[in-house]
Amino acid sequence: MPFRLKSMLRRLGWLDYACFVFLVAALAAGYARPASDTGLLLALTASLLTLLVAIKWLVRLVKAAIWRLRYRLLVAYLFIAVVPVVLLALLAWSGARLFAGQVAAYFVTNELERQTSDLLDLTRGLAWTQPSARTGRAQWLASSLLRRFPDLEVLVRDGANLWQYPEQTRLSAPPPGWGEASGLVRKGGSLYFWAHAVRDSAEVVMLVPVTQRALDQMIPVSGDLALLRPDATSEALPAGGAPVASRIPPPENVFDSDITHPTVVPIAVWESPGRYDNDKLFLSTRMSAVLRTVVPQKLEWRRGMTIATALWTASVAVAVAFLIVELVSVLIGIRLTRTITRAVHNLYRGTLRVREGDFSHRIEVHGKDQLAELSDSFNSMTENVQRLLHVAKEKERLQSELEIAREVQNQLFPRSVPVSRTLELAAACRPARLVSGDYYDYVGLEDSRLALAIGDVAGKGISAALLMATVQATMRTQLCAGSELILAAGSTMRAAPPSTAALVGRLNQQLFAFTPPEKFATFLMAVYDEDTGLLTYTNAGHLPPILVREGTACRLEVTGTVVGAFSFAEYGESAAQLRSGDLLVCFTDGVTEPENEFGEMFGESRLTELVIKNAARDSSDIIQAVLESVEQWTGSPELQDDMTLLLARMV
Repeated sequence: MPFRLKSMLRRLGWLDYACFVFLVAALAAGYARPASDTGLLLALTASLLTLLVAIKWLVRLVKAAIWRLRYRLLVAYLFIAVVPVVLLALLAWSGARLFAGQVAAYFVTNELERQTSDLLDLTRGLAWTQPSARTGRAQWLASSLLRRFPDLEVLVRDGANLWQYPEQTRLSAPPPGWGEASGLVRKGGSLYFWAHAVRDSAEVVMLVPVTQRALDQMIPVSGDLALLRPDATSEALPAGGAPVASRIPPPENVFDSDITHPTVVPIAVWESPGRYDNDKLFLSTRMSAVLRTVVPQKLEWRRGMTIATALWTASVAVAVAFLIVELVSVLIGIRLTRTITRAVHNLYRGTLRVREGDFSHRIEVHGKDQLAELSDSFNSMTENVQRLLHVAKEKERLQSELEIAREVQNQLFPRSVPVSRTLELAAACRPARLVSGDYYDYVGLEDSRLALAIGDVAGKGISAALLMATVQATMRTQLCAGSELILAAGSTMRAAPPSTAALVGRLNQQLFAFTPPEKFATFLMAVYDEDTGLLTYTNAGHLPPILVREGTACRLEVTGTVVGAFSFAEYGESAAQLRSGDLLVCFTDGVTEPENEFGEMFGESRLTELVIKNAARDSSDIIQAVLESVEQWTGSPELQDDMTLLLARMV
């Protein structure tokens, strides 16, 4: 089965299937039992369902047709511009036809009323004439009216005296009950102009058959007349004469269409005195004929052109000009529509390419309008997105490398605490970024000694972390080298403790020699002797550690400047005798220098108070309390600097 047929069948709904079933059932019932009630019911149901299905698919077809913006705009222009213009044109055209027809009907009815009114005046004058002079006056009047009313019939009755014109006429007096009347009358199936006047015993009747010749003289507008009687039967006019050819004039141009306009005329019924039928009189003519009737034909606009012809020509010229303007407007609208739809189509194709992941696609820009700006914006957007994707990939790569660096750095920190009989150690480092520039370390030495170290490299991030790794490697190397020398000597005597000043001095020389001038670090190196409880240390510009003893705190002194900044720097060495219960707190500036929202630092005094307050707690609990207090002080989960704490408690 073809793909399109399968797709169409999938779109069919229950209404389509129901329509198909009822159509088949209606056809089968009509074939098996024609004109049965069941077949009629099935046919009506099938017709209704067919109408609903047609409406449904018509709506779908319209939606599919106007899915593209171009067709949607064309339909919008059709309803906004073309349809109103067409309706206005039709309104103007129908209005002109209605007005022309009404004018023509007015001329016809007005002329009929004028002619019958004149006839009534003559009839009334004859009725008011003295009886002795009535016959002579009637003869003179009838002979003088022959030119105006060729088929005139006159009846004058004065008591027993009766006079008729012409003599062979069979005109009789109307039935009793008619008073003074004029207009149109239907007598014996024929239509007449008539006038009837009564004065004392005198009665005068004048009849003029409605013939072609009478109409030619009475109706000013060229055209055909048709009368629709109340019984809906039509009779042609003129009545009482032979059928004639159409009097509608030929058209002067393609716009000169024929007009058929109705008007109501009262027609008296001869046999029923006082009764009138309102018949409809239809006048068929042309607009040019009405215009020639309205405008004087003898006046010329210029030689060989009457005013009517000039007006008609001007009207046609204006109509043609309007048509040309409309066509030009349509062409301009189509051109503008193409520019809009082309830009939108290019944007649509661009979005499809972007959806597929092709951010290198650029659309063509035409012109300098808002659509061109939109296209430029799209190109700029895709270019920026492409650049951001590249940056994101680089960032992802750097992030993965930083993750590796963080894992490596975590490996550099001590994995376990050295075993000690008298000293309890705990430390924590919380980096502000993925990697830290802070350093802490503790190493077990020979002869029951422990080496402690804490440092803070200037800066944060990768560069600080690399320098921190250098410091750690240098210190470990020197400590391990000292231990190997002692083992190589094979001495059974107690060796002298390593000099912290010498170790820090060598570290300073190495950092100064192999790092940039702006790279330096604060550093504290200490060696603890378990047998004597003596802590020997060298503080190279680091924050003085806090020694808490019996609820009071004191600070260890600084014995030198930072390492890595000056090659000539010299470092001293100090010692502190630790007692049972003493707590030594070493920290970096990331603990004391964070600021709150008012710019106030946490400070060493708050740290000292916090440590004294929690001195009885476990070392890990003290570290956690300090870190939480600093975070609450800053009010932000993001650290301002690396925070490192190293606690040593003598037990």
